[in-house]
Amino acid sequence: MFKVRRALGTAALLMMLFIAIVPVATVFAEEAATSAPAAAVAAPAAAPAPKIDTGDTAWMIVATALVMLMSIPGLALFYGGLAKRKDSLNTMAMTFVTFCLSSLLWVVYGYTLSFGTDKGGFIGGMEKFFLHGVGPNSISDLAKTIPEYIFIVYQLTFAAITVALASGAYIERMKFSAWVLFSVLWFTLVYLPVAHWVWGGGFLAKMGALDFAGGTVVHINAGIAALVGALMLGKRKEKALIPSNLTLVVTGAGLLWFGWFGFNAGSALAANGLSGAAFLNTNTAAAVAAISWMFVEWMHSGKPTVLGLASGAVAGLVTITPAAGFVNVTGAIIMGVLAGVIPFFSVAWMKPKFKYDDTLDAFGIHGVGGLLGAVLTGVFADPAINEAGKGLLYGNPGQLWTQIVASLATIAYSGIVTLVIFLAIKYTVGIRVDAEEETMGVDESEHGERAYNL
Repeated sequence: MFKVRRALGTAALLMMLFIAIVPVATVFAEEAATSAPAAAVAAPAAAPAPKIDTGDTAWMIVATALVMLMSIPGLALFYGGLAKRKDSLNTMAMTFVTFCLSSLLWVVYGYTLSFGTDKGGFIGGMEKFFLHGVGPNSISDLAKTIPEYIFIVYQLTFAAITVALASGAYIERMKFSAWVLFSVLWFTLVYLPVAHWVWGGGFLAKMGALDFAGGTVVHINAGIAALVGALMLGKRKEKALIPSNLTLVVTGAGLLWFGWFGFNAGSALAANGLSGAAFLNTNTAAAVAAISWMFVEWMHSGKPTVLGLASGAVAGLVTITPAAGFVNVTGAIIMGVLAGVIPFFSVAWMKPKFKYDDTLDAFGIHGVGGLLGAVLTGVFADPAINEAGKGLLYGNPGQLWTQIVASLATIAYSGIVTLVIFLAIKYTVGIRVDAEEETMGVDESEHGERAYNL
């Protein structure tokens, strides 16, 4: 009976993937094929081509590799070390498979839907389906000094880690087949539209929303998905968080911090002073938040934990992300202090009070920290750092309102569509392993493996 149920679940999974992707791909291919000649005719023959800068290109290759490092191994080790020993491999596998799926889907249709020609402020056009028209000498309008291929891969790494972040709320009880299907659907239906809204010329970009490296697109987006999914999955049978290996957690946190320089400083899309400001702000906020979290935890529970230091650093990195290229170092320090306090209480007080099982605090750190950072960007954005941003403290109170609207739009859209996706999966392949399998551990029940070396 168990094998029959598994077979039916696998069949349903493949059918859902086929229904979700193939018809869309067919339409995209047809439109790309019919639009190519027109685009070639319409191109201005006399327009000078932007010049690729080798220094910018070299830096962005490094930044892209750094962001990839954040997913595998950074996030995989951080989450895997926090999970129970019997669930640690499955936790790592969730990040690993998501990076693989996102890498494929991004070049097929993810890039064009995020950064293609704006369609009604909601989604990008289809002209670069399967990277149609992109070549070694192509340059994106958004990054005019680097090859478009580098810009594509750089943005791919953002998409991959955003989906993977949500898994921290689902571990130790979600079917692997359900996670694979969720990754495909959420990537397509949630990440791509929101990325276009903010970075691809969508309606939030036109409103003037500021998000240097992903406060709304990455952290609020993934954090809300984490909360909705945790509520849909329900609590684990063994509710206590029993980290299998805190050494892996610290190693993962260190790799996240290291890779985050590519995440934030790389978002300048050039090797310049703005990239340097983002680099400095990122490190400063992370360090201050780690110290802030440590002292708050020390006063709250009587002991400063290593896990608290790591969590505080990540909270600081999350909070500074949307502001990294807009604020000065004073703003970064203030944001770092708040990042160590507010996410701490969302984890230590709010989660127990409302009794939701956000296992690894994906919502408490990424959702809350992302919202904090997005809103504070509207307060501390300093035009002396980046003339594109001017916050409340510099005479532009309207920017704060714009940041709030952008955050609320992301929360509402991510929450509603994530709920619909979970309901669809629940009534097809199912979303949660059986009680017996959960007790056994999802490493063995889902993969037939055990992490003997952890």
